[in-house]
Amino acid sequence: MVNHEEFRTYVQSRGAALLRVANQLTGNPCDAEDLLQTALARTYLAWDRIRDRSSLDGYVRRAMVNINISWWRRRKLEEYPSEELPDVPVQQDARHRYDELEQALDRLPARQRTAIVLRYYEDMTEPEIARTLGISVGTVKSSVSRGMAKLRGDLVVPDARKRVN
Repeated sequence: MVNHEEFRTYVQSRGAALLRVANQLTGNPCDAEDLLQTALARTYLAWDRIRDRSSLDGYVRRAMVNINISWWRRRKLEEYPSEELPDVPVQQDARHRYDELEQALDRLPARQRTAIVLRYYEDMTEPEIARTLGISVGTVKSSVSRGMAKLRGDLVVPDARKRVN
């Protein structure tokens, strides 16, 4: 059972220092607060499994780094740099794009789909995926690479086909 008072004391004593780390990771005070809150929520859920209380800062920092990388990867899929700005803002129905991605994932062979989901949705490393699926790391790399190439071919990015000469 989680010792609520012990967790509260930890957050009160280390919160400001951890927020500074979150600010350094995100570069944005609002994102830093969200990042720290998410990392502390995960820490709270794992509180009973953390035996060495002297390593709590490291645990929370590692959680913040992992969460920030996960958020960055998700944002990266939503942002498309362009050499020229469109005259009219592109209105993109986020639900429609999500549905397109889901359909494209469904068209992939099972191994490629599983490897991509584990890599980018579950944020697992290639060795972790290899152990989970019982395949070699090289097979994981090639499955992810081939699957991503198929997804890029399937999904049309708005204005991506226009080339600036």
